[in-house]
Amino acid sequence: MTAHEPAALRPTDLSPLLAAAQGGDEEAFRGLYRAVQPGLLRYLRALLGDDAEDVASETWLQVARDIRTFRGKDEFRAWVARIGRNRAMDHLRYQRRRPAVSTPIEDLVELPAVVDTADSASDSISTDAALALIRTLPRDQAEAVLLRVVVGLDAETTGKVLGKRAGAVRTASYRGLRRLAESLDQLSHPHDQYAGPAVTPQGVTDASAKTPAGTR
Repeated sequence: MTAHEPAALRPTDLSPLLAAAQGGDEEAFRGLYRAVQPGLLRYLRALLGDDAEDVASETWLQVARDIRTFRGKDEFRAWVARIGRNRAMDHLRYQRRRPAVSTPIEDLVELPAVVDTADSASDSISTDAALALIRTLPRDQAEAVLLRVVVGLDAETTGKVLGKRAGAVRTASYRGLRRLAESLDQLSHPHDQYAGPAVTPQGVTDASAKTPAGTR
Protein backbone atom coordinates (compact mmCIF):
# COMPACT_ATOMS: atom_id res chain seq x y z
CA MET A 1 0.00 0.00 0.00
CA THR A 2 1.13 3.56 -0.66
CA ALA A 3 0.94 6.77 1.34
CA HIS A 4 -1.53 8.11 -1.23
CA GLU A 5 -4.23 5.57 -0.41
CA PRO A 6 -7.15 6.65 1.79
CA ALA A 7 -6.82 5.87 5.49
CA ALA A 8 -9.63 3.32 5.15
CA LEU A 9 -7.26 1.22 3.04
CA ARG A 10 -4.68 0.92 5.84
CA PRO A 11 -6.24 -1.55 8.29
CA THR A 12 -4.77 -2.53 11.63
CA ASP A 13 -2.54 -5.60 11.65
CA LEU A 14 -4.61 -8.49 12.99
CA SER A 15 -1.78 -11.03 13.16
CA PRO A 16 -1.45 -11.07 16.99
CA LEU A 17 -5.20 -11.52 17.47
CA LEU A 18 -5.30 -14.17 14.77
CA ALA A 19 -2.49 -16.19 16.33
CA ALA A 20 -4.17 -16.07 19.73
CA ALA A 21 -7.58 -16.98 18.30
CA GLN A 22 -6.08 -19.96 16.48
CA GLY A 23 -4.76 -21.09 19.83
CA GLY A 24 -8.25 -21.08 21.30
CA ASP A 25 -8.37 -17.60 22.86
CA GLU A 26 -12.05 -16.63 22.73
CA GLU A 27 -11.38 -12.98 23.61
CA ALA A 28 -8.97 -12.75 20.68
CA PHE A 29 -11.63 -14.18 18.37
CA ARG A 30 -14.06 -11.55 19.63
CA GLY A 31 -11.40 -8.95 18.84
CA LEU A 32 -11.17 -10.24 15.27
CA TYR A 33 -14.95 -10.11 15.00
CA ARG A 34 -15.09 -6.51 16.25
CA ALA A 35 -12.38 -5.48 13.79
CA VAL A 36 -13.76 -7.18 10.68
CA GLN A 37 -17.52 -7.44 11.15
CA PRO A 38 -18.46 -3.77 10.46
CA GLY A 39 -16.80 -3.73 7.04
CA LEU A 40 -18.00 -7.23 6.20
CA LEU A 41 -21.59 -6.34 7.08
CA ARG A 42 -21.54 -3.17 4.96
CA TYR A 43 -20.11 -5.17 2.06
CA LEU A 44 -22.81 -7.84 2.38
CA ARG A 45 -25.54 -5.24 2.87
CA ALA A 46 -24.63 -3.68 -0.46
CA LEU A 47 -24.94 -7.10 -2.11
CA LEU A 48 -27.93 -8.51 -0.24
CA GLY A 49 -29.87 -5.74 1.45
CA ASP A 50 -31.89 -6.95 4.44
CA ASP A 51 -30.48 -10.50 4.21
CA ALA A 52 -26.94 -9.34 4.98
CA GLU A 53 -26.99 -10.08 8.71
CA ASP A 54 -28.06 -13.69 8.21
CA VAL A 55 -25.29 -14.27 5.67
CA ALA A 56 -22.76 -12.51 7.92
CA SER A 57 -23.71 -14.88 10.74
CA GLU A 58 -23.21 -17.87 8.44
CA THR A 59 -19.85 -16.44 7.43
CA TRP A 60 -18.62 -16.18 11.01
CA LEU A 61 -19.82 -19.68 11.80
CA GLN A 62 -17.57 -20.94 9.00
CA VAL A 63 -14.71 -18.71 10.16
CA ALA A 64 -15.01 -20.09 13.70
CA ARG A 65 -15.03 -23.63 12.37
CA ASP A 66 -12.06 -23.23 10.01
CA ILE A 67 -9.87 -20.62 11.70
CA ARG A 68 -7.42 -23.16 13.11
CA THR A 69 -6.69 -24.42 9.60
CA PHE A 70 -6.14 -20.91 8.20
CA ARG A 71 -2.47 -20.65 7.30
CA GLY A 72 -2.21 -17.00 6.29
CA LYS A 73 -1.76 -17.53 2.57
CA ASP A 74 -4.29 -14.72 2.23
CA GLU A 75 -4.70 -11.77 4.59
CA PHE A 76 -7.33 -12.58 7.24
CA ARG A 77 -9.76 -9.88 6.10
CA ALA A 78 -9.55 -11.22 2.56
CA TRP A 79 -10.21 -14.76 3.76
CA VAL A 80 -13.31 -13.65 5.66
CA ALA A 81 -14.44 -11.51 2.72
CA ARG A 82 -14.07 -14.46 0.35
CA ILE A 83 -16.15 -16.68 2.62
CA GLY A 84 -18.78 -13.95 2.89
CA ARG A 85 -18.81 -13.36 -0.86
CA ASN A 86 -19.21 -17.06 -1.60
CA ARG A 87 -22.08 -17.25 0.88
CA ALA A 88 -23.66 -14.16 -0.67
CA MET A 89 -23.41 -15.54 -4.21
CA ASP A 90 -24.96 -18.82 -3.05
CA HIS A 91 -27.76 -16.86 -1.39
CA LEU A 92 -28.44 -14.81 -4.51
CA ARG A 93 -28.48 -17.90 -6.69
CA TYR A 94 -30.91 -19.52 -4.28
CA GLN A 95 -33.17 -16.48 -4.24
CA ARG A 96 -32.80 -16.01 -8.01
CA ARG A 97 -33.05 -12.30 -7.73
CA ARG A 98 -30.82 -9.27 -8.01
CA PRO A 99 -29.99 -7.11 -4.98
CA ALA A 100 -32.72 -4.55 -4.32
CA VAL A 101 -32.19 -0.99 -3.13
CA SER A 102 -34.21 -0.56 0.06
CA THR A 103 -33.00 2.89 1.10
CA PRO A 104 -35.69 5.57 0.58
CA ILE A 105 -34.80 8.23 -1.98
CA GLU A 106 -35.44 10.88 0.72
CA ASP A 107 -32.45 9.54 2.65
CA LEU A 108 -30.25 9.81 -0.42
CA VAL A 109 -31.07 13.47 -0.96
CA GLU A 110 -29.99 14.30 2.60
CA LEU A 111 -26.39 13.18 2.01
CA PRO A 112 -23.72 15.84 2.68
CA ALA A 113 -22.11 17.58 -0.27
CA VAL A 114 -18.88 16.11 -1.64
CA VAL A 115 -16.51 17.07 -4.39
CA ASP A 116 -15.65 14.88 -7.35
CA THR A 117 -12.69 12.97 -5.90
CA ALA A 118 -12.09 9.37 -4.89
CA ASP A 119 -11.02 10.38 -1.38
CA SER A 120 -14.18 12.34 -0.66
CA ALA A 121 -16.36 9.53 -2.02
CA SER A 122 -14.61 6.98 0.16
CA ASP A 123 -15.28 9.17 3.21
CA SER A 124 -19.05 8.94 2.53
CA ILE A 125 -19.27 5.18 2.06
CA SER A 126 -20.05 4.55 5.72
CA THR A 127 -23.65 5.73 5.22
CA ASP A 128 -26.44 3.34 4.27
CA ALA A 129 -27.50 5.75 1.53
CA ALA A 130 -24.05 5.61 -0.06
CA LEU A 131 -24.16 1.81 0.09
CA ALA A 132 -27.46 1.94 -1.76
CA LEU A 133 -25.82 4.05 -4.46
CA ILE A 134 -22.95 1.57 -4.70
CA ARG A 135 -25.51 -1.08 -5.65
CA THR A 136 -26.26 0.94 -8.78
CA LEU A 137 -22.64 0.66 -9.95
CA PRO A 138 -21.56 -2.12 -12.32
CA ARG A 139 -20.85 -5.24 -10.26
CA ASP A 140 -17.07 -5.17 -10.84
CA GLN A 141 -16.82 -1.54 -9.73
CA ALA A 142 -19.13 -2.01 -6.75
CA GLU A 143 -17.22 -4.99 -5.37
CA ALA A 144 -13.84 -3.35 -5.95
CA VAL A 145 -14.95 -0.23 -4.05
CA LEU A 146 -16.50 -2.23 -1.22
CA LEU A 147 -13.57 -4.58 -0.72
CA ARG A 148 -10.93 -1.86 -0.94
CA VAL A 149 -12.59 0.99 0.96
CA VAL A 150 -15.14 -0.72 3.21
CA VAL A 151 -13.40 -4.01 4.04
CA GLY A 152 -9.93 -2.44 3.81
CA LEU A 153 -8.09 -4.71 1.37
CA ASP A 154 -5.32 -3.60 -0.97
CA ALA A 155 -5.63 -4.02 -4.73
CA GLU A 156 -3.64 -7.25 -4.91
CA THR A 157 -5.60 -8.93 -2.12
CA THR A 158 -8.91 -7.72 -3.54
CA GLY A 159 -7.89 -9.24 -6.85
CA LYS A 160 -7.41 -12.61 -5.16
CA VAL A 161 -10.91 -12.42 -3.68
CA LEU A 162 -12.45 -11.50 -7.03
CA GLY A 163 -10.17 -13.58 -9.24
CA LYS A 164 -8.82 -10.53 -11.08
CA ARG A 165 -5.49 -8.78 -11.62
CA ALA A 166 -4.53 -5.98 -9.24
CA GLY A 167 -4.45 -3.48 -12.12
CA ALA A 168 -8.01 -4.31 -13.09
CA VAL A 169 -9.08 -3.88 -9.47
CA ARG A 170 -7.43 -0.46 -9.24
CA THR A 171 -9.14 0.66 -12.43
CA ALA A 172 -12.54 -0.63 -11.34
CA SER A 173 -12.31 0.93 -7.86
CA TYR A 174 -11.15 4.28 -9.27
CA ARG A 175 -13.98 4.39 -11.79
CA GLY A 176 -16.48 3.30 -9.18
CA LEU A 177 -15.39 5.98 -6.71
CA ARG A 178 -15.55 8.64 -9.42
CA ARG A 179 -19.07 7.62 -10.37
CA LEU A 180 -20.08 7.47 -6.72
CA ALA A 181 -18.69 10.96 -6.09
CA GLU A 182 -20.62 12.31 -9.08
CA SER A 183 -23.85 10.68 -7.91
CA LEU A 184 -23.43 12.00 -4.37
CA ASP A 185 -22.69 15.48 -5.69
CA GLN A 186 -25.81 15.46 -7.90
CA LEU A 187 -27.97 14.35 -4.98
CA SER A 188 -26.49 17.03 -2.76
CA HIS A 189 -27.05 19.77 -5.37
CA PRO A 190 -30.29 18.84 -7.18
CA HIS A 191 -30.92 22.42 -8.32
CA ASP A 192 -27.55 22.74 -10.04
CA GLN A 193 -28.93 20.76 -12.98
CA TYR A 194 -31.00 23.80 -14.09
CA ALA A 195 -29.52 24.88 -17.42
CA GLY A 196 -30.58 28.53 -17.13
CA PRO A 197 -31.84 30.76 -19.96
CA ALA A 198 -30.91 29.82 -23.49
CA VAL A 199 -30.19 32.25 -26.35
CA THR A 200 -32.04 31.35 -29.57
CA PRO A 201 -32.71 33.20 -32.84
CA GLN A 202 -36.10 34.12 -31.34
CA GLY A 203 -34.51 35.65 -28.23
CA VAL A 204 -33.75 34.55 -24.69
CA THR A 205 -35.87 31.65 -23.44
CA ASP A 206 -36.05 29.53 -20.29
CA ALA A 207 -34.30 26.22 -21.02
CA SER A 208 -36.56 24.43 -18.55
CA ALA A 209 -39.79 25.56 -20.24
CA LYS A 210 -41.54 22.97 -22.38
CA THR A 211 -43.11 24.05 -25.68
CA PRO A 212 -46.18 22.10 -26.83
CA ALA A 213 -45.68 20.10 -30.00
CA GLY A 214 -46.50 21.99 -33.16
CA THR A 215 -46.28 25.48 -31.56
CA ARG A 216 -43.63 28.16 -31.34
